[in-house]
Amino acid sequence: MDPDFVAKTAQIASVLEVSGHPKPGNVHRTRDFPDMVFEDFLISGVVIGDIMKRAANLGLKHCPDSLEKIEIGKLIKEAVEETDKWVANNTNLGIIMLLTPLSAAAGMSNDINELQDNLDNIMRATTPYDAANLYDAINIADAGGMGEKDELDVGSDNAKSRLIDKGINMYDVLNLSAQWDMLAYELTKAMPITFEIGYPTFNGVKQTSTINNATVQSFLTILSIYPDTLIARKYDIETAQKVSEDARLIIAEGGILTDKGVEMINDFDKDLIRQKLNPGTTADLTASSVMVALLDKYNDKFN
Repeated sequence: MDPDFVAKTAQIASVLEVSGHPKPGNVHRTRDFPDMVFEDFLISGVVIGDIMKRAANLGLKHCPDSLEKIEIGKLIKEAVEETDKWVANNTNLGIIMLLTPLSAAAGMSNDINELQDNLDNIMRATTPYDAANLYDAINIADAGGMGEKDELDVGSDNAKSRLIDKGINMYDVLNLSAQWDMLAYELTKAMPITFEIGYPTFNGVKQTSTINNATVQSFLTILSIYPDTLIARKYDIETAQKVSEDARLIIAEGGILTDKGVEMINDFDKDLIRQKLNPGTTADLTASSVMVALLDKYNDKFN
């Protein structure tokens, strides 16, 4: 796929995700947080474009026999550094982690049917230096929860040298976290939530409704099935499961596509904000789902 097109889909997906209204418990067009606001997320979505284009170009250049030279970890770190120049807080680490390998995979794909296999091959070909750069990106963004296994704790001063000395690549270290982190699970399993839940939900709703409704319904559908691991890390798994149960009740009433569902979503949003429960990982997976839906239009636009 054309790298310019790929970069634009990454930027648009990032902007559409945060614009989804009301996306319960998250920053959206009528909801700011004390430490980050709607505009911060818009800026973050725009400034990663050049790096997503480079990822797509590198995917094309190094396909199929030298995928390690894409240096996914370095690209993730550079995207976080670029974001950090423009906004004060971590707005998009998770989105960058998902969209960077997705961009590289799109660059080496002719259509959407090749994306998952190419992405999986890219992740498995990562190096210990990719893992070290990912650790840097996590620390720059001041985010935790991945790679926290004994001596490989992301906050450990010696963690990066141990990764390199032991030959533990980025795929390996994410695989250690996959049981408790949805992003790590997604990146080591060829993005099943994105491709099997989020993307078809977005496409299905968009055929008969608005982009906003497709975005919010995708978010709610993912949340209704998968307890958000950001909430689980900050609080506990029982709290995350309760949030998912509430999302399931809303989906059962039609979600954003019915008047009753909209009323429930607004109450859900207020309740999550009151309790300071932020399904941030679900938001990241919504962005990757939207990007795949946009990539699916490649042959319509360029052929």
